[in-house]
Amino acid sequence: MIIAKKIPLIDAIGAIISAFMLGVVLVHFGPYFGIPKETLYILATLPIFFAVYDLIIYFFVDTKLSLWLRIITIINLLYCLLSLGFAFFHVESITWLGWAYIIIEIIIVIFIARYELRSSFVDNC
Repeated sequence: MIIAKKIPLIDAIGAIISAFMLGVVLVHFGPYFGIPKETLYILATLPIFFAVYDLIIYFFVDTKLSLWLRIITIINLLYCLLSLGFAFFHVESITWLGWAYIIIEIIIVIFIARYELRSSFVDNC
């Protein structure tokens, strides 16, 4: 349970990094990525909510952690689908750097979601 309890904190840190990268870095270097600012702001706002959710779990949830981890997993995977959907929606403008960022972020998030899901099935979680 100790390791599983830290997963929301790790996820929150990742969400904050993602929000910063999308909402600040990619916006600043927008032409190199080819993703419109409005889309970047949407994609940056969602991880802020995820981070708040994660931090609430980390600090206040002591029971049924496995349920909360499964919810985080689903949220992360839906976010990956949304990111990919936005990328395809902007296929005309997105550059290879934009695709690279989206794909790398999806790979990282899937890796984390996989770990969250596995941890949610650990006994005493």
